[in-house]
Amino acid sequence: MNKILKYTLIVTGSVVGIAIAGAAYLAATFDPNDYKDEIVKAVKDSKQRDLRLDGDITLSFFPNIGANLGKVSLSEFKSAEQFAAIESARVSLALMPLFSGKAVVDEVAISGLQATLIKRKDGTTNIDDLLSKSEQKTEPKKQVEFDIAAVSIEKTALTYRDEGTGAQYAIKDLNLHTGRIANGVPSKIDLSAAVQANQPKLDIATQLKTTLTFDLDKQLYKLEGLDLQASGSALDMQGLKLQAGGDVSADVSAQQYGTQNFSVKASGTKGKDAFEVALDAPKIAVTKDSFSGDKLALSARLNGANDITATLSLPSIQGNARAFGSKALTLSFDAKGDALPGKQVKSEMKGSFAFDANKEHVDVELAGGLLQSQVKAKVAVNGFASPAIRFDVDVDQFDADLYMPKKEAGAAKESGPEQPIDLSALRSLNLEGRLHIGALKVANVKTSNLKLEMKAHNGQLNIAPLSANLYKGSVNGSVSVNAQATPVIAVNQTLSGVDIAALTKDAADFDTLEGRGNVGMNLTMRGDTVGAMKKALNGTMSLNLADGAIKGINIAKKLRDAQGMLGKGSSQTSSADSAEKTDFSELKASFKVNNGVAHNDDLSLKSPLLRLSGNGDIDIGRDSMNYLAKATLAKTLEGQGGKDAVGGLTVPVRVTGPFADLKYTLDFGAMVGEAAKQKVEAKKEEIKTKVQDQLKDSLKGLFR
Repeated sequence: MNKILKYTLIVTGSVVGIAIAGAAYLAATFDPNDYKDEIVKAVKDSKQRDLRLDGDITLSFFPNIGANLGKVSLSEFKSAEQFAAIESARVSLALMPLFSGKAVVDEVAISGLQATLIKRKDGTTNIDDLLSKSEQKTEPKKQVEFDIAAVSIEKTALTYRDEGTGAQYAIKDLNLHTGRIANGVPSKIDLSAAVQANQPKLDIATQLKTTLTFDLDKQLYKLEGLDLQASGSALDMQGLKLQAGGDVSADVSAQQYGTQNFSVKASGTKGKDAFEVALDAPKIAVTKDSFSGDKLALSARLNGANDITATLSLPSIQGNARAFGSKALTLSFDAKGDALPGKQVKSEMKGSFAFDANKEHVDVELAGGLLQSQVKAKVAVNGFASPAIRFDVDVDQFDADLYMPKKEAGAAKESGPEQPIDLSALRSLNLEGRLHIGALKVANVKTSNLKLEMKAHNGQLNIAPLSANLYKGSVNGSVSVNAQATPVIAVNQTLSGVDIAALTKDAADFDTLEGRGNVGMNLTMRGDTVGAMKKALNGTMSLNLADGAIKGINIAKKLRDAQGMLGKGSSQTSSADSAEKTDFSELKASFKVNNGVAHNDDLSLKSPLLRLSGNGDIDIGRDSMNYLAKATLAKTLEGQGGKDAVGGLTVPVRVTGPFADLKYTLDFGAMVGEAAKQKVEAKKEEIKTKVQDQLKDSLKGLFR
């Protein structure tokens, strides 16, 4: 037995000695540079590319097998244009481990690698000839253990260009340095690179430092002490900075993934606004059957016109990788700015959420303070590709005007074309729900107990029913919006018992009409701008008010004071006088609206001293009116319950001009004609009476 062992060792030693001697002889006598021309010719013949070997080639055989290349370049297919180049490269393997099926790489060092990959308009690439079909087929390979002592890649630049789309992506200044890379051995990784692109616009410099540990047999991977830094610009964001750190692990065979003390921070500017985003995840564990996380916190800050900070806190998350949720989330909001109420607004809401990827469903319930309101909200989302949103929201009160941009006093109106209305978001909106607001103020209009149901599908938004308490009265009806093409808005509303003066004053600063009663509207409008919609307004309106007044003129007083004008036959025009008004006990009118012009033929105004009828146009599209009213002054004070015509004089009153500067014209000439007509009629009646009396006397004498 001892002899067998002895002879075996002698044979083995002899073989190794011969191999070493042969390697030494080859290293001393073989010069690969003598074969450069043959290598270049072989590449030219087989690949139709020009290979340049400008540097020396050196080989080593013991104690490792290796090759060291100088400057090398390769041209494009059938072209002298350079495809790829390298300044130097060195690869060496330990010789002895190869006999036992192990690849122990002493060193991989590459410097100055440059390559450009091009995708042509016809879909082919500039490396198709290098990847022939026969070469692309891969045979099952026996796994070989490997052990790399170090990897060094420096000054590398890789470019990809798509000639069909014009997109271009580049990795520049790529540098990679590692420690030993082997199964179960922690390896230091130091990677840096610059990434640039034009679609989307991107210019980012990155650096990654971490310790990598892996086991290929067990499919275990771990990154410890992760430190990722990035800076640059992306899209329309400038001054970007990104930091990420923590530990990440993956057990692929068991489908287990997790993080420890993981955090991400990002900051930058978009336009004039600066932003910051941060995620803290002390612990996340994901398996094929469960998902859990502790004390997750996501915060965002936007520093623009206002300094806004929002934070989402999740004490715990439970579930699995496809379905998880939390029964205790907190959403806080803090805004600071001179334009905000009290220069600061704080909010905090608490609730729960559930996420189910299999059913593509999300449920969220929140309650608490939002802005200056108390809110209870339930929101459900079904389907992720085309989400269907359902909601049920209760708000105690909300003043939207507190958060609207303030109009500066004396500011001139903006000139130039009117901005179009953008309702494109409605086209993909799938929304249904209910909203209740206890008290609401929007554009200075105040409502209470607002209730509405909303449905939006395929660009069609319907709000029905819609009801609210409005200025001592109520409003009921519906609103619909069609955004499939040119926006169309339809309004069908009935206002009952509403204080018109307060409503028009708050809504449009239109202080011309007083009274309380009913208003009906059934209108549609179409257009890309507000101005276009006003000019395309069509439908009907009605007005029925009691115990009110038309402000700006006292028609009864004007008529009483007009006796001195009876012999002059002229007219008198005056501007509206805010101190004057024409009282009425009843005002009725109906309007037909066509292309922004509301036409009326049946105005009826009654008061103890005055009766008023009229017809004319109110041009809503151009904010002006041209209306002719006929006013009759009563001779008695019998009032509304008395006779409708009391024999008084009638005078035309024409109202014309823009809403902001209405003109009232009283036609005293027509009143003079009316007075003369009344005198003639009175004279005729007197003569008729006398003739009848004389005829009676003659007949009496005849029959005597």
